[in-house]
Amino acid sequence: MSATLQSYQITRFRLPLRRIIGDSQVRYDRLFIAALELRTQDGQVGLGLLITFSLPPQAELERIFEAELWPQLKNQSIHPLINRLTRPRGGNIRPQLFTEPLNQALWDLYAKEVDLPLYQLLGGTNNRVRAYASGLEFNLTANETHDFYVNAVKLGYSAFKVKVGHPDLAWDIARLRDVISVVGSNATIMVDANEAWSPKEAIRALHAYRDAGINIYWIEDPCLRDDFEGLARVCAEVPFTFVNAGEYLDLRGKRQLLEHRAVEILNVHGTPSNVLRAAWLASEYGIPISLGNTTCEIGVHLAAALPEVEWLENSLLGWDVLVAEPVKFENGYAIAPDRPGHGLTISEAARAEFASADGT
Repeated sequence: MSATLQSYQITRFRLPLRRIIGDSQVRYDRLFIAALELRTQDGQVGLGLLITFSLPPQAELERIFEAELWPQLKNQSIHPLINRLTRPRGGNIRPQLFTEPLNQALWDLYAKEVDLPLYQLLGGTNNRVRAYASGLEFNLTANETHDFYVNAVKLGYSAFKVKVGHPDLAWDIARLRDVISVVGSNATIMVDANEAWSPKEAIRALHAYRDAGINIYWIEDPCLRDDFEGLARVCAEVPFTFVNAGEYLDLRGKRQLLEHRAVEILNVHGTPSNVLRAAWLASEYGIPISLGNTTCEIGVHLAAALPEVEWLENSLLGWDVLVAEPVKFENGYAIAPDRPGHGLTISEAARAEFASADGT
């Protein structure tokens, strides 16, 4: 019989970043993380994590969870909770802070109950997946960017993603040349514009990169997320580079992206359940997927389990200090833990140092 939920704990963390992160649209110097720990009647704990750039005080987080979610969770079996579908209609179509951490925690408990690492529960047989170093470095100086990629090379990465989309195309080209001078001409280079361009601007920029001798493996989010015709045009007119898109879209949007043949690598984020659904959808179209950043790299289990996944993003943000045994990265590969569940637990030292209950 499946374990039932008996109690929960929410911890709010404020994590200063080691560097400014951002892209052509935003910049941040800190992260906030809400850790949700669900406990079953036999004492098993499932952990889910929400990462964001702003977060209500802990008392408000607890009020929201207690009022909106806990009445439907208390004393319930974890298995039907994972599989339960809701009907999105009217006023219930609204953001819910705990959607992702709740789903993560339930999958963690499910895998622990059957004593399997999560990637094995999901059908995976290999716990290794290729990873790329992603600088989020748009707002860094040239020297700071240089230092980030020097470090990434020392850590064994051979694939790298660079933020582009500067109003001055020459700035993009200079930044890319600087990065390539560090990582080498044989490295795999991805770029991410974060919707900075129109389709025609994207096509112009990518041809300019190529004319400058810069080979790009993929362009991520070159134009607006729901400009399906524009994205399809980029796919058609830039045959030498893959178009990676879908990060900002829900499952319905991802389906439209695929139907319009407007994506060549589908970017997925979100709950384990939704990532699985997106992967099944992508497989119908024969499209590979990539996993973007996930808090403390929980997504490594999904990346390792799904045959469509070609890459996992790692931005080296230092949030591994939150967990007792972080996900390991070796020679450009992420290694999914072989411990039952997703294998991550909150470090008590981190709880003492970074927990921040107030609104700062």
